[in-house]
Amino acid sequence: MAVKLEHRLGIQAPAEAVIADVERWAEWNPLYTRASGVIRMGSTLDLELALPGRQSRAIRPVILDWVPNEQILWRLSALGGLVKSTRYIEIEQLSPTGCIFSNGEMFEGLMGPSVVQRLRGPIRAGFAAMGEALKTRVESTWRAGGGEPI
Repeated sequence: MAVKLEHRLGIQAPAEAVIADVERWAEWNPLYTRASGVIRMGSTLDLELALPGRQSRAIRPVILDWVPNEQILWRLSALGGLVKSTRYIEIEQLSPTGCIFSNGEMFEGLMGPSVVQRLRGPIRAGFAAMGEALKTRVESTWRAGGGEPI
């Protein structure tokens, strides 16, 4: 059984302005306060996960799939494989100057549903905080004429 949590919002900027450099995530991202690595299939990211109201912790997800300006998928396993999750970040281009940003996670494994039940609030709040921070940064950067992906 899998449990899915997701946050979606519209961004008034083109998809290519939304996500690019993991090394810069910590500049704007309240969910991943430290980030390093290269987005490439099979690579491992080094992230500091900071769920609201919880102690932050280091995670090392493996990139499963990546389509530039469209999606990033990564896999994480915890508690000796009793909790497995697939995290996704998706960008859906709606117009030349607008897109939908979705970020979510699907939890599986023997203890996946119980972990979600216990952490549903902080996970949803973290996804929302990430989405809102991204929206603010991308829209202000894009409107200012920088046009540089973050």
